[in-house]
Amino acid sequence: MKNIAALALISTIALVSCNKKETAKITKIDPKTGKTITVEVPADSVAKVEENPAIKDSAGIYKQTFKLEKGKTYPLTTYQRDTKTMTDPTGKTLNATSEATDEMSFTVNDIKGNVYDITLNLISKRNSQMAQGKTIVVDTKLPIPKEDDLKMIWNINKALTGNKLSMKMDTKGNVISITGFDAVYNKVGNSVGTIVKDKNQKESIMVSLKESFNEKVLKDQFNKNLTIIPKKGVKVGEKWTNSENADAQGKIKVTSNYVLKSVGNGIAEIAVTGGIPKKVEKQNQGEVTHSLSSELSQNGTIKFDQNTGWITNQNISVKTTQIETISNGKESQSMKSVSNSSVMVNPSAK
Repeated sequence: MKNIAALALISTIALVSCNKKETAKITKIDPKTGKTITVEVPADSVAKVEENPAIKDSAGIYKQTFKLEKGKTYPLTTYQRDTKTMTDPTGKTLNATSEATDEMSFTVNDIKGNVYDITLNLISKRNSQMAQGKTIVVDTKLPIPKEDDLKMIWNINKALTGNKLSMKMDTKGNVISITGFDAVYNKVGNSVGTIVKDKNQKESIMVSLKESFNEKVLKDQFNKNLTIIPKKGVKVGEKWTNSENADAQGKIKVTSNYVLKSVGNGIAEIAVTGGIPKKVEKQNQGEVTHSLSSELSQNGTIKFDQNTGWITNQNISVKTTQIETISNGKESQSMKSVSNSSVMVNPSAK
């Protein structure tokens, strides 16, 4: 599975007439005093909220559901930009930037009971790397790169996109099933076969693909992206926490702290903080001590459309710092790596 100063909207909007111009009365919490106040704003600046929206309160408790329309398409574009600075023991630095964009959308074909029949459209993929004044781009919307080592990546990405998967999701945001992967695997396999002639290498590529692109992986991704508010519901200002493994062994956990900042004017906004506390590991070999310290922090916001429950925008900043030091008790050398990342969903909707 991103502003900060937005006021918490906690009640209904009443339209009034003043000097022949429509205004809206909005009840909100004053961030300075914490008291409830009512102010008037131009009516045309207030988004229309349906009588029975997807994200609504009951006795002050907000729950997230989905009210998607048959025939409509909803976007889900993920974007991540990483800027990494590495400093060697002499103080020399090396900067590198990478970007990755995955564009997809969800078309609602039918609604039966509380289950949506959805077509998941895999639209495009773009990856780029910039380092030492050189930029490398692999984009499925552009022609195949000339460099041989990039042709394979482009071919795989191109074969992955332009496909459709079938998805079932209930109105609470639970992804029931995603099918149609075999057709995608066959398409990728045929594409790889035009470049890779070695059977073992081709099989290795396909195994790697199936491990990273399957029903479980996509279910996990969508469950993180599409539904954030706990099933039990929360009040405006209430906090909750989730944690997930940051390594394969499960020794390191990433903690995400959430706060429901506001619900109103058509938007439910959630603030995100947390990360991985600073951790130092040391190993001694004779007189030499090798230490590694690392930490991660994150903060940002996630916004959902109040009427449909669909995510409109996520913008989270993540900073990772790692310092590796070797010391013999008299002298020490350190390597430092700092990565600043932007993790976005539907970035054009910021």
